[in-house]
Amino acid sequence: MAGNRFVKNQDNNEKNSRETEKVDVAEKKVEVKKETSLQKEATEISETTEITEAAVNTETQKTSDFYISKIPDDIFEKMQGKSYKADCTVPRDELRYVHVLHMGFDGQTKEGELVVNKAIADDVLAIFEELYQADYPIEKVELVDAYNADDEESMSHNNSSAFNFRFISHTTKISKHGLGMAVDINTLYNPYVKTVDGKLSIEPANATAYVDRSKDFPYKIDHDDLCYKLFTKYGFTWGGDWTHSKDYQHFERDY
Repeated sequence: MAGNRFVKNQDNNEKNSRETEKVDVAEKKVEVKKETSLQKEATEISETTEITEAAVNTETQKTSDFYISKIPDDIFEKMQGKSYKADCTVPRDELRYVHVLHMGFDGQTKEGELVVNKAIADDVLAIFEELYQADYPIEKVELVDAYNADDEESMSHNNSSAFNFRFISHTTKISKHGLGMAVDINTLYNPYVKTVDGKLSIEPANATAYVDRSKDFPYKIDHDDLCYKLFTKYGFTWGGDWTHSKDYQHFERDY
């Protein structure tokens, strides 16, 4: 009998040991599962954070390079005898340097710079920022001094610009550009057109293909164009609405 009880107790001990091992294994599985779950959650949180940070960084990139300042000395030096001529009637302190980003025709972000009257600087900055956020294509935004302040040369290269102390074409009146109160956009595709002495004058001269505004072509500014909508929203008038001439590239405000 004693032998049987010993065998029975031994069997019970082995059984209890196996059950304990099963419990230990089960608990370890639960712990591993919990650890795996926590690791997964941590990974997901990390990935979400990275995505959020990337989105923030992208947004920052789209806004951090828009600013206004007084004209830096090195820029003003480049303007001398070019856009800022000896007989310029606008004091330097009335003008502002505007740095922007814009979407090039190649779909890549470009840096741009303009000089405008301080009266419109904030609005010009806001307009260019909205155009950039909308991926509105503008080929070049360079100071006209890069073209020796030659308006025809600048326009023929489709350069968008603002201040240039000069007179209105075919007149003795100072242009709104001469006051820093006007901006021209995508100039080659949106020419200045006027009849002079019975002949059609087109500026730039290489823009003849874009005079007929009934045609459909890229970069054309009209009443449905975002550029028109934004400039007019900020109180500018469009040269395309003029009666005796048409300046499709041109937006201006009263001084």
